[in-house]
Amino acid sequence: MAAASPLGNVVSKGVNAEFASVDLFSMPDPPAMSCVATEATAWKGDVLFVALTEDVYDADAKKMKVPTLEGFSPSVHAAVLDLLGDEEFKLKPGSSKMFNTCGSSAAKNICLVGLGTKEDLEKEKKWGKSAWQNLGSTMKSVSKSNKFKTAGLLVPGSTPPTIQDVCNGLLLGAYESTRFKSKQKSGSTGTLTSVEILGTVDDLDAKVADAVALAKGITTARYLVEAPPNVASPKHLADCAALIAKTFPDVFELKVLGRKECEDLGMGCYLAVGQAADTQSQFIHLKYKGPGSTESSPKIGYVGKGVTFDSGGYNLKAGAGSMIEMMKFDMGGSGAVLGSAMALGGIKPKNVEVHFIVAACENMINGHGLRPGDVITASNGKTVEVNNTDAEGRLTLCDAIIYAGNQGCSTIVDIATLTGACMVALGMNIGGLYANTDELANELSSSGAVHGEKLWRMPLEDDYLELLKSPVADMKNTGIRWGGSITAALYLKEFVPENTSWAHIDMAGPVWDEKNGGATGFGVSTLTQFAVSKGN
Repeated sequence: MAAASPLGNVVSKGVNAEFASVDLFSMPDPPAMSCVATEATAWKGDVLFVALTEDVYDADAKKMKVPTLEGFSPSVHAAVLDLLGDEEFKLKPGSSKMFNTCGSSAAKNICLVGLGTKEDLEKEKKWGKSAWQNLGSTMKSVSKSNKFKTAGLLVPGSTPPTIQDVCNGLLLGAYESTRFKSKQKSGSTGTLTSVEILGTVDDLDAKVADAVALAKGITTARYLVEAPPNVASPKHLADCAALIAKTFPDVFELKVLGRKECEDLGMGCYLAVGQAADTQSQFIHLKYKGPGSTESSPKIGYVGKGVTFDSGGYNLKAGAGSMIEMMKFDMGGSGAVLGSAMALGGIKPKNVEVHFIVAACENMINGHGLRPGDVITASNGKTVEVNNTDAEGRLTLCDAIIYAGNQGCSTIVDIATLTGACMVALGMNIGGLYANTDELANELSSSGAVHGEKLWRMPLEDDYLELLKSPVADMKNTGIRWGGSITAALYLKEFVPENTSWAHIDMAGPVWDEKNGGATGFGVSTLTQFAVSKGN
């Protein structure tokens, strides 16, 4: 008898034997972080990072404007001024230059890292990554490429570092997907074991702990999204939810519904999508109850699209540009939802209840498969004419949204890699945000901005609802080509319970970044921060 597989690796079909013996949810330990009173000249270690704003160097006089290097040897002074004199090194956020001190300093190496302008550094961050996040990412990449184990951080001047952002960049930057490679690269996940901040940071331990929890959540999402479809089946997503519930049993309860239970609830739209797959569909409901939460506490429903592979069904994805080879990431919404659950388990916001819901399945083809022209019934009784089997995500989401409403959620946020149309509209770095209230739209945008996730509000143009009318059913699942992201959101809106605040995030673009490690974990930060803001 074969040995039992680690949690998370059992799939119904196709998993390779070598993957069955690997813990696919194992995460590297973060570096220890602490504050030290050591003077910069006396700090010992592999690399001392010195973070500088653009205004610290007078290019005309070729000297420092602030006393950054007091106590360092003349050779260190000369090396720093030489680097700052490079016209291509402008101390833009994240830019860096490093030199070996050759024994002229206690630190073996000194790395200058740009923070941009002091004015921008002091402004409230409203769009994109902060200079502190870029600093952390640079610290990670420089240490990783040089195999440094110990690092110090010096931020001269009166502006203290935003330590959560530094940690965010440090823990998540320079990401590589290595779990499915036959030979693991040494240090592929980073080599740092300790980071010492020269100076003081209020509540350092608590801030680092929250940053680590968020990083684990984002890494969980990355792991799920990057995993090949012969591993990341619906069962794999359910196993991830089970791991979260097992890790944080004081705040989580897990329920996984099979086909019979979903049939009893009338989930005809969801079940129709997965009926041609050999893998079994899994309807996942993970409930978080924060410390001190009561019946009057805010109840939030997070619904993530969980199509673990999307062939397109009979409207098969074919030809150049179909992206069928990338359709493992069509469960990016479920990755964001389960990743935020992992993060919230570590952060433990009080006085809030969050329901994490994933209708997981595969969209495949066989004689039992959903056909163009079929009429199916959602769990609220609405009938849907399927005019495109490749618009399957909204069919799974509509039953999941109804289910979230039945759990008493007064706010529901669904997140999905839903449409290529949103990628055309907003590109690869920005998620489309639809909401039925201005308040919820503003709160989600603000939550995303905290850690640099970009969301752009899109219109719920009611006139376009005409495009979803069907002559034989209550509605069709797609409209015309133009405005496809809007009509997808309008379709989902038809299943939102009355008096419910609802938002839809289309993350088709930012789910994947080929140049920066592949899976991004997009959405985890926004969902986590929103729940924290509603609780604490």
